[in-house]
Amino acid sequence: MHKKGLIQIYTGEGKGKTTLAVGQAVRAAGHGFRVCVIHFFKDPKLFPSGEDRILKKIGVRVMHLVPQHPKFCRNLKEGKIRKECLEALKCIRRIFKNKFDMLVVDEINIALRDGFLKEKEIMSLLQDKPKGLNLVLTGRGISQSLIKKADLVSEIRKVKHHFDKGICARKAIEY
Repeated sequence: MHKKGLIQIYTGEGKGKTTLAVGQAVRAAGHGFRVCVIHFFKDPKLFPSGEDRILKKIGVRVMHLVPQHPKFCRNLKEGKIRKECLEALKCIRRIFKNKFDMLVVDEINIALRDGFLKEKEIMSLLQDKPKGLNLVLTGRGISQSLIKKADLVSEIRKVKHHFDKGICARKAIEY
């Protein structure tokens, strides 16, 4: 095991950020690491994901802490989402104590971009990260401060996307 866990961020407008993070989780689990994946804004009832099924089969803990986003659920109150995001941060801090080797926090950057979390709240979380924990954050809209704090940042650039042709999210491809 590595003594120093790194902070990795996958961001950008292109498709593949979650896929990269899931691949990282699978690789880590394959090497015997204890891995947890937390999703923001991915309601398992609306979009039951194939990756979650596989991750659970290989012993990865999977959680959906803030399942809904106003873009997909129009009746949501922003105050409710903010409260759920703050509760999610508390849960992540509890998970820090569980001796995981890797924690993936999928789409947390969206919570920052859309104002449900503040940059200082995420920076505080990164500051409190256990020394040996590898922390992977995904989502569009990363700040310069988070880029500076991270050890690795990959920006996924959209060159062309089938959504632009009106092709919706497809089972086994997007979820």
